[in-house]
Amino acid sequence: MKNVKVCCIIDDDPIFIYGTKRIIKEVDFAKKVIVYNNGQEAVDGLKEIIKEQGLLPDVIFLDLNMPIMNGWEFLDEYKNCRHDKSKKTIIYIISSSVDPRDLERVKNYKQVDDYILKPITPGDLAKILRETKV
Repeated sequence: MKNVKVCCIIDDDPIFIYGTKRIIKEVDFAKKVIVYNNGQEAVDGLKEIIKEQGLLPDVIFLDLNMPIMNGWEFLDEYKNCRHDKSKKTIIYIISSSVDPRDLERVKNYKQVDDYILKPITPGDLAKILRETKV
């Protein structure tokens, strides 16, 4: 099974980040993992990667509830900061929320591929690798 080059985690929960990075390593999901603790940090970091013409993430795991800039605000900003429209970044909302309003709101963002309930499992990552062309 092929892995992704760059995976990005945008979440403010250090325990979730630690566990997810560990599972990513266990199943050889990604060669490189970038972590941002809120949406603003992620927008700034991704703009810097674009400026330096580096590799944008193949997959982004995005939490909805974060301080400074939440996941929804990140999505609104992210659609304005991409430069290479030929490369699609796959975005998964990762949340502990089962609020039907969140599930419905996700449908308004065409850049979001799916919604995964926390915590991420090795099975979730294997499914992503099977179903995506990265």
